[in-house]
Amino acid sequence: MFNEKVTKRLWLLILAAALVLPSIVSAATWEIDPDHTTIGFSVRHMMISNVKGVFNKFSAKAVLDDADMSKSTFTASIETASIDTKIEKRDTHLKSADFFDAAKYPTMAFVSKKVTPEGKDALKIVGDLTIKGTTKEVTLAVEGLSAPVKDPMGNIRRGCSVTAKINRKDFGLTWNKALETGGVMVGEDVSITLEVEMIKK
Repeated sequence: MFNEKVTKRLWLLILAAALVLPSIVSAATWEIDPDHTTIGFSVRHMMISNVKGVFNKFSAKAVLDDADMSKSTFTASIETASIDTKIEKRDTHLKSADFFDAAKYPTMAFVSKKVTPEGKDALKIVGDLTIKGTTKEVTLAVEGLSAPVKDPMGNIRRGCSVTAKINRKDFGLTWNKALETGGVMVGEDVSITLEVEMIKK
């Protein structure tokens, strides 16, 4: 009787492990490769053109579950003072209290809350974006999530493109100036574009 009970418990443990193991094996942690990743944005200037810029310092991590992508998670942190539009005077203004107030709020962050597969190699990520101390829910569209590839150094890599759109005023970036001809100096909508390359840890 004792042996039967032990055998039964062993089989139950083996069955439980068999059910859990695939999800553990399929989930992997990936860290962003800053040398091959671009975090860019564009915003309307004087109602006539789009000004583009990037953030040069950032970190991010993804836990991807290829067996069930809805179980994946994403986090990112970006240094606001690393903003770069290639015009020093404009960058100084963007770092000031009129916009990012980088001295008081040195980072902005994103934390995913829900990941939804959107067809082949595409995801919709809903999460909280915090800028200048204000947190709002935003949606990221991920496209072209590649299969893992081994580089010549033996690292496993994969990449994707990410887009989103936010209203800067939602995050307290309210500065503007009216134009004599009508309209304003800086648009409210900001388009965000990321070209991401990750390395498996």
